Amino acid sequence: MNLILDGVKLGLILAILVGPIFFALIQAGVEEGARAGSMVGFGIWASDILFILCSYFGVSWISKVVEGPRFTLYLGIGGSITLAAFGLATLLTAPRAGNNPHWAKTAIRSTSYFSLWLKGFLINTINPFTFFFWIGVTTTMVMDGGLDSGEASLFFGGILGTIITTDLAKVILAKRIRSFLQPIHLLWLRRISGAALIVFAVVLLVRVLWM
Repeated sequence: MNLILDGVKLGLILAILVGPIFFALIQAGVEEGARAGSMVGFGIWASDILFILCSYFGVSWISKVVEGPRFTLYLGIGGSITLAAFGLATLLTAPRAGNNPHWAKTAIRSTSYFSLWLKGFLINTINPFTFFFWIGVTTTMVMDGGLDSGEASLFFGGILGTIITTDLAKVILAKRIRSFLQPIHLLWLRRISGAALIVFAVVLLVRVLWM
Protein backbone atom coordinates (compact mmCIF):
# COMPACT_ATOMS: atom_id res chain seq x y z
CA MET A 1 0.00 0.00 0.00
CA ASN A 2 2.85 2.40 0.79
CA LEU A 3 4.31 1.87 -2.67
CA ILE A 4 0.99 2.74 -4.29
CA LEU A 5 0.70 5.88 -2.15
CA ASP A 6 4.23 6.89 -3.09
CA GLY A 7 3.27 6.50 -6.73
CA VAL A 8 0.10 8.53 -6.21
CA LYS A 9 2.12 11.35 -4.65
CA LEU A 10 4.44 11.52 -7.65
CA GLY A 11 1.46 11.34 -10.00
CA LEU A 12 -0.19 14.28 -8.24
CA ILE A 13 2.99 16.32 -8.59
CA LEU A 14 2.93 15.71 -12.33
CA ALA A 15 -0.79 16.49 -12.48
CA ILE A 16 -0.44 20.00 -11.08
CA LEU A 17 2.38 20.99 -13.43
CA VAL A 18 1.26 23.36 -16.19
CA GLY A 19 3.07 22.39 -19.36
CA PRO A 20 2.42 21.57 -23.03
CA ILE A 21 0.49 18.43 -22.07
CA PHE A 22 -1.94 20.47 -19.98
CA PHE A 23 -2.72 22.84 -22.86
CA ALA A 24 -3.08 19.98 -25.36
CA LEU A 25 -5.63 18.22 -23.13
CA ILE A 26 -7.64 21.35 -22.36
CA GLN A 27 -7.76 22.52 -25.96
CA ALA A 28 -8.91 19.13 -27.26
CA GLY A 29 -11.48 18.77 -24.49
CA VAL A 30 -13.00 22.22 -25.02
CA GLU A 31 -12.97 22.26 -28.82
CA GLU A 32 -13.72 18.66 -29.71
CA GLY A 33 -15.17 16.99 -26.65
CA ALA A 34 -14.27 14.40 -24.03
CA ARG A 35 -13.55 11.60 -26.50
CA ALA A 36 -11.10 13.74 -28.45
CA GLY A 37 -9.41 14.89 -25.26
CA SER A 38 -9.23 11.29 -24.07
CA MET A 39 -7.50 10.27 -27.31
CA VAL A 40 -4.82 12.89 -26.65
CA GLY A 41 -4.59 11.37 -23.18
CA PHE A 42 -4.23 7.86 -24.62
CA GLY A 43 -1.25 9.06 -26.63
CA ILE A 44 0.32 10.56 -23.51
CA TRP A 45 -0.29 7.42 -21.45
CA ALA A 46 1.08 5.16 -24.19
CA SER A 47 4.23 7.27 -24.23
CA ASP A 48 4.55 7.03 -20.44
CA ILE A 49 4.13 3.25 -20.51
CA LEU A 50 6.79 3.02 -23.21
CA PHE A 51 9.18 5.09 -21.09
CA ILE A 52 8.50 2.94 -18.03
CA LEU A 53 9.19 -0.31 -19.91
CA CYS A 54 12.33 1.03 -21.55
CA SER A 55 13.73 2.54 -18.37
CA TYR A 56 12.93 -0.53 -16.25
CA PHE A 57 14.25 -3.19 -18.62
CA GLY A 58 17.05 -1.18 -20.22
CA VAL A 59 18.15 1.31 -17.61
CA SER A 60 21.84 0.41 -17.92
CA TRP A 61 21.85 0.83 -21.70
CA ILE A 62 19.79 4.02 -21.54
CA SER A 63 22.14 5.47 -18.92
CA LYS A 64 25.03 5.08 -21.36
CA VAL A 65 23.03 6.79 -24.10
CA VAL A 66 22.07 9.67 -21.81
CA GLU A 67 25.73 10.21 -20.90
CA GLY A 68 26.48 10.92 -24.56
CA PRO A 69 27.61 14.54 -25.11
CA ARG A 70 24.98 15.30 -27.74
CA PHE A 71 21.99 13.33 -26.50
CA THR A 72 20.29 16.09 -24.48
CA LEU A 73 21.01 18.64 -27.23
CA TYR A 74 19.45 16.55 -30.00
CA LEU A 75 16.49 15.54 -27.85
CA GLY A 76 15.89 19.16 -26.86
CA ILE A 77 16.10 20.45 -30.43
CA GLY A 78 13.72 17.73 -31.61
CA GLY A 79 11.33 18.53 -28.79
CA SER A 80 11.39 22.27 -29.45
CA ILE A 81 10.71 21.75 -33.16
CA THR A 82 7.79 19.44 -32.41
CA LEU A 83 6.24 21.82 -29.86
CA ALA A 84 6.73 24.81 -32.16
CA ALA A 85 5.09 22.95 -35.05
CA PHE A 86 2.03 22.09 -32.96
CA GLY A 87 1.93 25.66 -31.64
CA LEU A 88 2.02 27.23 -35.11
CA ALA A 89 -0.59 24.80 -36.40
CA THR A 90 -2.83 25.76 -33.49
CA LEU A 91 -2.36 29.49 -34.08
CA LEU A 92 -2.89 29.33 -37.85
CA THR A 93 -6.10 27.30 -37.79
CA ALA A 94 -9.43 28.55 -36.50
CA PRO A 95 -11.65 26.47 -34.20
CA ARG A 96 -14.83 25.11 -35.74
CA ALA A 97 -17.82 26.56 -33.96
CA GLY A 98 -20.20 25.19 -36.56
CA ASN A 99 -23.50 26.64 -37.78
CA ASN A 100 -25.53 25.15 -34.96
CA PRO A 101 -26.98 27.94 -32.76
CA HIS A 102 -26.36 25.64 -29.79
CA TRP A 103 -22.74 25.09 -30.78
CA ALA A 104 -21.48 25.49 -27.24
CA LYS A 105 -23.31 22.37 -26.12
CA THR A 106 -22.07 20.22 -28.98
CA ALA A 107 -18.35 19.69 -29.48
CA ILE A 108 -17.29 19.30 -33.11
CA ARG A 109 -14.47 16.87 -33.83
CA SER A 110 -12.45 18.22 -36.78
CA THR A 111 -9.42 15.89 -36.54
CA SER A 112 -9.09 12.11 -36.61
CA TYR A 113 -8.73 10.13 -33.44
CA PHE A 114 -5.34 8.88 -34.63
CA SER A 115 -4.10 12.46 -35.15
CA LEU A 116 -5.20 13.33 -31.63
CA TRP A 117 -3.49 10.22 -30.24
CA LEU A 118 -0.32 10.99 -32.19
CA LYS A 119 -0.31 14.58 -30.93
CA GLY A 120 -0.41 13.44 -27.30
CA PHE A 121 2.19 10.74 -27.93
CA LEU A 122 4.66 13.06 -29.66
CA ILE A 123 4.31 15.97 -27.23
CA ASN A 124 5.01 13.64 -24.31
CA THR A 125 7.69 11.50 -25.97
CA ILE A 126 9.84 14.28 -27.37
CA ASN A 127 9.81 16.21 -24.08
CA PRO A 128 13.20 15.78 -22.34
CA PHE A 129 11.53 16.31 -18.95
CA THR A 130 9.43 13.17 -19.46
CA PHE A 131 12.47 11.14 -20.46
CA PHE A 132 14.62 12.18 -17.50
CA PHE A 133 11.70 11.94 -15.08
CA TRP A 134 11.10 8.27 -15.78
CA ILE A 135 14.82 7.47 -15.87
CA GLY A 136 15.29 9.25 -12.55
CA VAL A 137 12.30 7.55 -10.92
CA THR A 138 13.39 4.12 -12.12
CA THR A 139 16.98 4.61 -10.97
CA THR A 140 16.36 6.18 -7.56
CA MET A 141 13.09 4.60 -6.47
CA VAL A 142 13.13 1.19 -8.14
CA MET A 143 16.74 0.16 -8.74
CA ASP A 144 18.37 1.84 -5.76
CA GLY A 145 15.34 0.98 -3.61
CA GLY A 146 15.72 -2.71 -4.44
CA LEU A 147 12.10 -3.16 -5.57
CA ASP A 148 11.23 -6.45 -7.24
CA SER A 149 8.98 -6.64 -10.29
CA GLY A 150 5.80 -6.92 -8.23
CA GLU A 151 6.66 -3.95 -6.03
CA ALA A 152 7.73 -1.91 -9.05
CA SER A 153 4.39 -2.68 -10.71
CA LEU A 154 2.52 -1.33 -7.68
CA PHE A 155 4.65 1.81 -7.62
CA PHE A 156 4.36 2.55 -11.34
CA GLY A 157 0.67 1.62 -11.21
CA GLY A 158 0.12 4.30 -8.57
CA ILE A 159 1.80 6.92 -10.75
CA LEU A 160 0.02 5.94 -13.97
CA GLY A 161 -3.35 5.55 -12.27
CA THR A 162 -3.09 9.05 -10.86
CA ILE A 163 -1.94 10.53 -14.17
CA ILE A 164 -4.81 8.89 -16.08
CA THR A 165 -7.42 9.91 -13.49
CA THR A 166 -6.30 13.54 -13.33
CA ASP A 167 -5.95 13.83 -17.12
CA LEU A 168 -9.48 12.51 -17.61
CA ALA A 169 -10.72 14.97 -14.98
CA LYS A 170 -9.10 17.82 -16.90
CA VAL A 171 -10.73 16.69 -20.14
CA ILE A 172 -14.20 16.33 -18.58
CA LEU A 173 -13.86 19.72 -16.90
CA ALA A 174 -12.79 21.27 -20.21
CA LYS A 175 -15.86 19.85 -21.93
CA ARG A 176 -18.15 21.27 -19.24
CA ILE A 177 -16.51 24.69 -19.52
CA ARG A 178 -17.42 24.74 -23.21
CA SER A 179 -21.09 25.42 -22.47
CA PHE A 180 -20.11 28.74 -20.85
CA LEU A 181 -17.95 29.92 -23.75
CA GLN A 182 -18.74 32.05 -26.78
CA PRO A 183 -17.00 31.58 -30.17
CA ILE A 184 -14.59 34.44 -29.41
CA HIS A 185 -13.55 32.70 -26.19
CA LEU A 186 -12.83 29.52 -28.14
CA LEU A 187 -10.65 31.50 -30.54
CA TRP A 188 -8.69 33.04 -27.68
CA LEU A 189 -8.25 29.65 -26.04
CA ARG A 190 -6.72 28.36 -29.26
CA ARG A 191 -4.44 31.37 -29.49
CA ILE A 192 -3.32 31.00 -25.88
CA SER A 193 -2.70 27.27 -26.33
CA GLY A 194 -0.72 27.82 -29.54
CA ALA A 195 1.32 30.63 -28.00
CA ALA A 196 2.00 28.56 -24.88
CA LEU A 197 3.34 25.65 -26.97
CA ILE A 198 5.65 28.02 -28.86
CA VAL A 199 6.88 29.56 -25.59
CA PHE A 200 7.62 26.09 -24.19
CA ALA A 201 9.48 25.29 -27.42
CA VAL A 202 11.65 28.42 -27.13
CA VAL A 203 12.36 27.83 -23.43
CA LEU A 204 13.32 24.21 -24.14
CA LEU A 205 15.64 25.24 -26.98
CA VAL A 206 17.34 27.90 -24.87
CA ARG A 207 17.88 25.45 -22.03
CA VAL A 208 19.53 22.76 -24.14
CA LEU A 209 21.71 25.27 -25.99
CA TRP A 210 22.99 26.76 -22.73
CA MET A 211 23.54 23.47 -20.88
